[in-house]
Amino acid sequence: MKLRIASFNLENLDESARDRTVLDRRIEVLQPLLLKLDADILCLQEVHGQTGADNRRSLKALDLLLLGTKYESYHRVYTQTERSKQVYGLRNLVILSAYPITAFAQYRNDFASAPHYQYITAEPADQTASSVRWERPILHAQIDLGLDRPLHLLNLHLKSRLPTPVEGQTIGRSKWRSASGWAEGYFVSSMKRVGQALEVRRFIDHIFDQDEQSLLAVCGDFNADVEDVPVMAICGDVAETRNSDLISRVMVPTERSLPPSQRFSFIYQGKGRMLDHILSSRALWRYHQHSEVHNELLQDESLKIGGDKLFPDSDHAPLIAEFLL
Repeated sequence: MKLRIASFNLENLDESARDRTVLDRRIEVLQPLLLKLDADILCLQEVHGQTGADNRRSLKALDLLLLGTKYESYHRVYTQTERSKQVYGLRNLVILSAYPITAFAQYRNDFASAPHYQYITAEPADQTASSVRWERPILHAQIDLGLDRPLHLLNLHLKSRLPTPVEGQTIGRSKWRSASGWAEGYFVSSMKRVGQALEVRRFIDHIFDQDEQSLLAVCGDFNADVEDVPVMAICGDVAETRNSDLISRVMVPTERSLPPSQRFSFIYQGKGRMLDHILSSRALWRYHQHSEVHNELLQDESLKIGGDKLFPDSDHAPLIAEFLL
């Protein structure tokens, strides 16, 4: 059987209460791209929730995007708030699968406790250390492919590279009072991103503790290239651990099968970076046939002035890993 696993950051998919034409335009350009992926399993990031008349949030914008496509009938799981058990207002993770999803869960600071940190540039001065939780959970689905073991699929969106606001150090939304304040905000964001990566790695090892030959894929927007610490931490290469007994637990970036010139899913200031990944366990990698990154229409994010009306495409390229099981 052929299995096509895709990952795509839709970039703030939403429905504007003031201008429905923005979503219509986005659907016009995004829907053909989703159809082109021809995915059996699709991991989506940055799917916003919309509030209805009953004050409950739903994934209405996503429903409209998928309307009339094969994905409309796929099995679906998504992230939910811890208290009210409804979709988040912003940046939900969604997994769509042509195959039955037999179990799913989300994890945030369950496999890695939130670190405590005392800000050093905050104004007024921070007197005590506070908990630094990451904003987004990991979404895990167990999928029945009709084989002798399930596919474990993780969908994630690691913290962005934008600095975390520091009390008293920002002017408006993007201007900083001092370079030190900006540097500390950047450090806190990095701490969140690597902390999330640690939690992902610990959950991966939790799965491998049960079966080291697990079929496992980790998909999403890592906000990090393959040489960056978060991706390295999740992959767990033997070259880094220096322990060959851990070789069956290594995760393989599927884009390595592409020529280096094609390995980018995001462009900023003229430089292409591979911030999105599909990582495969070695047990799944043995069935890998090829990978794709549909980056032909990517725009330079630093030059996108005018919002979704002028640039309805996502700022990330979708990627595919195909397996023959």
